[in-house]
Amino acid sequence: MRKLHVTSVKPGDIIAKSIFQENGNVLLGIGVQLTPRYIERLVQLGIDTLYIQDKHTEDIMPEDVIRDETRKEAVDAVYKTMTTLMDQPQIKRRTSVPDFGSSFQKVFREIFQDLSSRKDILVNLSSLHVLDGYLFHHAVNVAVLSGVVGMAKGYNQQQMMELGIGALLFDIGMTQVPKELWTMRTELSAEERQRVQYHTEEGFNILRNQHNISVVSAHCALQHHERYNGTGYPRQLCEKNIHEYARIVAIADVYDALVSPRPFRKSYSPSDATEYLFATGNTYFDLDLLKLFLQHVAIYPIASTVLLSTGHTGVVSKVNPLAVNRPTIRILTNEDGSDVASPYEIDLYDKEWMSVTIVKTL
Repeated sequence: MRKLHVTSVKPGDIIAKSIFQENGNVLLGIGVQLTPRYIERLVQLGIDTLYIQDKHTEDIMPEDVIRDETRKEAVDAVYKTMTTLMDQPQIKRRTSVPDFGSSFQKVFREIFQDLSSRKDILVNLSSLHVLDGYLFHHAVNVAVLSGVVGMAKGYNQQQMMELGIGALLFDIGMTQVPKELWTMRTELSAEERQRVQYHTEEGFNILRNQHNISVVSAHCALQHHERYNGTGYPRQLCEKNIHEYARIVAIADVYDALVSPRPFRKSYSPSDATEYLFATGNTYFDLDLLKLFLQHVAIYPIASTVLLSTGHTGVVSKVNPLAVNRPTIRILTNEDGSDVASPYEIDLYDKEWMSVTIVKTL
């Protein structure tokens, strides 16, 4: 399969990877043939990329770091909890907060088991979802990314559970913010921005009232918008004054936000997102944690369509963990845009191709 921007697909193309609704259920499944109406509807729903079946790339299979079943259960749990809280616009008393700590321990335990079963973790976030499902799918992605960093740091099981639950629920305070504010396509006013920023404290208050959620997990909600140089909110904390779990979640949050389409902008490519993050090391984010994070993220994920400096285009078929910016590319078109007679592969890590670079993701 190959990943293409929605503007590059055409009627008759066949979906190679399912597209999910906000609650984790399948919207369009594998094998569905695209029609003009389907394509138009996907654009309306905020889907900007698709995985398409292709005879030249049928053996290229992007693999998520967690199983589809695990992801679906996690998204469903986040969806049910958050939508329940959205129906309670003012959470003021302990008795008014639904008890959900135990269910999220089970959810992250499944994620942790999936991550632990992999020998070499190189994250390739390949799940596609509608724009309205961003809040719920984003929470699961942040938990996965944070979990990868926690494992790389050698966290024990208790630390992993504290980090994982904090990451799954870090944005729970957004349930107390009017939806029109966090889906706006225009710039927020100063008053509206202040209201949105208060979600960190609201999230902390919700989580600290849970019987079986650690207060350090709750700090992921409180501090994930703090910045390493003290310019964040709500308390302008800096450096090690920000809990390490929150520093990890902050990186995962921004990375997944950048590579996801939003109401006010298109998604960044993973390579552009990682370049942005690296440039902010020890300014917005802890540079040591950031380096660890970037060691486990595929800059050019498998099945991505890329343009090379030679003018050729191709699809990423393999990623080298030792050099994530130098993957193996299956060449599909010549410099003039014509199809190659027979697709072939070049390993950008090989000395023979060292002069060739990836210009951009298509």
